[in-house]
Amino acid sequence: MKEKIIIFDTTLRDGEQSPGASLSVHDKLEIARQLSRLNVDVIEAGFPVSSPAQFEAVKRIADESDKIIAALCRAKEYDIKIANDALLNARHPRIHTFSSTSDIHILGKFGDSKYGASLSEKRNMVLQMSYDAVAYAKTFTDDVEYSAEDAGRTDIGYLAEIIESVIEAGATTVNIPDTTGYTFPSEFGDKIRELKSRVSNIEKAIISAHCHNDLGLAVANSLAAIQNGVRQIECTINGIGERAGNASLEEFVMALRVRKDIVDFYTEIKTTEIYNTSRMVSGFTGIIVQPNKAIVGDNAFSHESGIHQDGMLKNKFTYEIMTPESVGVNKTKIILGRHSGRHGLSARLKELGYTPTEDEMQKVYESFLELADKKKEVFDDDLRVLMGDDVLTQSSFYKIEYLNVTSGTAAIPTATVRIKTPENVFEESSTGDGPVDALFNALDRALDIKPTVESYSVRSVTSGRQALGEVTLRLKLGNKILNGRGLSTDIIEASGKAYLQALNNNKPQKLDEYFDLEFENQIRVRG
Repeated sequence: MKEKIIIFDTTLRDGEQSPGASLSVHDKLEIARQLSRLNVDVIEAGFPVSSPAQFEAVKRIADESDKIIAALCRAKEYDIKIANDALLNARHPRIHTFSSTSDIHILGKFGDSKYGASLSEKRNMVLQMSYDAVAYAKTFTDDVEYSAEDAGRTDIGYLAEIIESVIEAGATTVNIPDTTGYTFPSEFGDKIRELKSRVSNIEKAIISAHCHNDLGLAVANSLAAIQNGVRQIECTINGIGERAGNASLEEFVMALRVRKDIVDFYTEIKTTEIYNTSRMVSGFTGIIVQPNKAIVGDNAFSHESGIHQDGMLKNKFTYEIMTPESVGVNKTKIILGRHSGRHGLSARLKELGYTPTEDEMQKVYESFLELADKKKEVFDDDLRVLMGDDVLTQSSFYKIEYLNVTSGTAAIPTATVRIKTPENVFEESSTGDGPVDALFNALDRALDIKPTVESYSVRSVTSGRQALGEVTLRLKLGNKILNGRGLSTDIIEASGKAYLQALNNNKPQKLDEYFDLEFENQIRVRG
């Protein structure tokens, strides 16, 4: 009989750690609902101790979902207690704790002599810390997962020792992360097989793998892992995550489905929801799906070569190993316009996987009508972008009431803005090196601030001459880093929206507000 592979989705935790990605509580809740439709087995909802927003997101997802909801925490009692608090109302809670196990991590993170004078003493300290953390987590829930951070570069003897110890303490899942994406598939498979032979109590736990993509081998390593005894794969939608990302859920799942002759395993993923999930995550995170991305890229089912087109016309399986429909790619484009009603828009959004409340639906409908007046025809991709905009959740302290920019080859770029807050209206004008610079200068004068623009990028997120443009930027204001994103058919307006959104999202960014200094280098968890 075929064996099931458990799909552990960490889009909301590791995926959110992608550079530039930042999800609100609302965004996370919507994505979690779509992950449930996709039918993943485990949703890792976040890292509750890291911030109030993270705690709130985990709590709300746990309160609502009937899936296994995992919360990440360091091997530290306080973290574990906070994780349990966030999961208190979960139907199926999982506490996921981790510690560093490779020599390079141990010596780097626990280099102080108070953790031991020698590497051997430090290893013993980590082993005891890991055992105690799992035992403590076990007092809250029967479902405890332990991750050996940087297992890919950890000595096999020590790794076996620590895995045996945490299983003895009560871990029901033991995760073997290739945290730095360092290993080759044959090497990673050998490590899993060796662990199975060395760890005497390994049959008491499910072995998991969490592979990163630094060498482009995350999915290959995940496949090698299941061929050698792993039964849970940790992955993300679109492969997003730290640095080069994680194993891509859609690639791994479809590899199992297409190559049943080699990998005799199955998942319970509803593959027809893959495309909607991919586009939703892209919209909320602002991370574009590259056109040549396997399974969900725009070119995944496109054929330009004459030879390929001829073959496809004769037999579609000549150059396609799966159908677009099998992953939810609908060749029919649904077009809505200014005459479309709320019911038609609401029904289409639900088909695309979104579940706005009545109040949210009113805001979306207003934005939709505004877009329809500019674009005339609104396509599915426009709706996905619209739902990925922060119109539903962003703080509205600063609002653009009016902006006007003039520019030309024989004119000095000039911008005039009127900004409204709940109590005041500010209006200023300024010039600049170009229309965007003039706009930013006018905003700075109006608000009496002078942040540094550390990055600024523009891209078209839909097609055609009336395409929606997206501006993403990063501001530095004092010691704070602020990210903003704006959408409009007018790229100057999008720039203004992004600038103000960054200011509206002005939240504490100092990591030591939430973490002990000695653990700061663990905050950006890799595995």
